[in-house]
Amino acid sequence: MSITIIFFLGLIVALIGVIPPGLLNMTAAKISLKEGAGRGIMFSSGVSLVVFIQTYIAAIFARYLSNRPDIVEILQRVAFVLFVLITIYFLLLASKEKEPKIEAEIKSKHGRFFHGMLLSVLNVFPIPYQAYMTITLASFGIMDFERLSIITYVTGASMGTFVMLYFYIFFFDKIKDKGFTSQKNMNYIIGSITGIVALVTFINILMEM
Repeated sequence: MSITIIFFLGLIVALIGVIPPGLLNMTAAKISLKEGAGRGIMFSSGVSLVVFIQTYIAAIFARYLSNRPDIVEILQRVAFVLFVLITIYFLLLASKEKEPKIEAEIKSKHGRFFHGMLLSVLNVFPIPYQAYMTITLASFGIMDFERLSIITYVTGASMGTFVMLYFYIFFFDKIKDKGFTSQKNMNYIIGSITGIVALVTFINILMEM
């Protein structure tokens, strides 16, 4: 299979995975609105770097993970706890009085880059998602697990993540004058989204028990 096709498959798969509003894309939009597009892009770059690593790990251990559903279950439980904690944080933050000084703690673009890396590390969903997708693609003979194919696919996935985060930055910049993009409402939106994700994860855990 052509390397170009594998690259675009990785890009499309990542785009689909990041399309739903979630912690990473909504945070990228929030940072862009409050601190400028430059810092939103740096945040997105940090996210994309970690996605590159996560996708690579997922591709390398795809067959192992598919044969060990207990590993995926552990990841689901860890993700559930993390998203519950993140939900509580953002809902409590939104319920407080506005504290503009807090956003100034991270002063440099490099700070936002590492902020993106941190939140992306907490988001473990790309690992089981990409493991499943790479196994599916391999089963259809679209890609194999040779080093060149993996690196090409992983690069496409990282680029796809960045493109979708940039879209969120661009979209929210266009509607920044709307009321729901205020800091308080953005915190509520992020908290609600992570709460829904935590609930869905919890339901999946119950269904697999």
